[in-house]
Amino acid sequence: MPWKVLISLAVLALAGCAATGIASDRSARGAVEAYLPEGRFLEVDGHRVHYVEKGSGPDLVLIHGASGNLRDWTYDAVDRLAPRYRVIAFDRPGLGYTPALSASGDSIFDQADLLVAAARQLGADRPIVVGQSYGGAVALAWAAEHPRHSAGLVLLGAASQTWEDSLPAFYRLTGGPLAPLANSAISALAPESRVQDAIREVFAPNPVPPGYAEHIGAELALRPATLRANARQRASLKAEIAALLPRYPALDLPVELIHGEADRIVGPQIHSVPTARAIPGARLTLLPDVGHMPQHVAPGVMDAAIDRVARRAGLR
Repeated sequence: MPWKVLISLAVLALAGCAATGIASDRSARGAVEAYLPEGRFLEVDGHRVHYVEKGSGPDLVLIHGASGNLRDWTYDAVDRLAPRYRVIAFDRPGLGYTPALSASGDSIFDQADLLVAAARQLGADRPIVVGQSYGGAVALAWAAEHPRHSAGLVLLGAASQTWEDSLPAFYRLTGGPLAPLANSAISALAPESRVQDAIREVFAPNPVPPGYAEHIGAELALRPATLRANARQRASLKAEIAALLPRYPALDLPVELIHGEADRIVGPQIHSVPTARAIPGARLTLLPDVGHMPQHVAPGVMDAAIDRVARRAGLR
């Protein structure tokens, strides 16, 4: 998203924070009314988790990326995979309809613990785990922390290595001391055109699939609490991946990595290329002219990778 524009809106609105707060509350309620929960809820130690479940066959868990929700998977992947797999898509903590675990931010390890427990409660004791972008880091934490409860991984444009850039200003604003005011302003004032720009940027250089923008519920990510949870997760991600890196050589399960060569959000040469070398037996597929959303641009490649993992894990 053109975050500089949103930051400007936030700063301009701080003086009128009371009115902005009212507008933000209305905007958040409107997002919920427009995009009601698609699935059901379960509780893990009293914490509510939103999920969608469909199909039969080997268990398959889908984990979405930053600023997203499980609607990224219900756009078409859940229905497409359900004839061959029992598909479970989760809203990660702090996004969609799963509340954040803590006010200080939820690490990839915290999130993995919660989702493993949720999957086991649904009877998915050893699923294949698919993670996209930030969700790929959660999937790696799942495999490292819970090896007995993961049959294999499929990582799509996954954040899996450390990088040199500092935390973008947008996340410093939406996760920092001014977050209550700034996030209310962003929630209330972000124009629809900017939301559509953000979706196009995530898919670039590929076109946005028909109906995706209407389905995904991007407005849910603009709720003040969601903006803050997303920013705090993003702020701690690099350090959490640094802690995860030494554990890659010990991963003992089938792993497939798929990454668009034109991905400008999570660069393949920084992330998936060295990760594939570090994980024994991992298979990397690089897709020419594909950006950050291979699950939508090249769904057949993702589906074939899932099938290979299932066969290697003895699930098919």
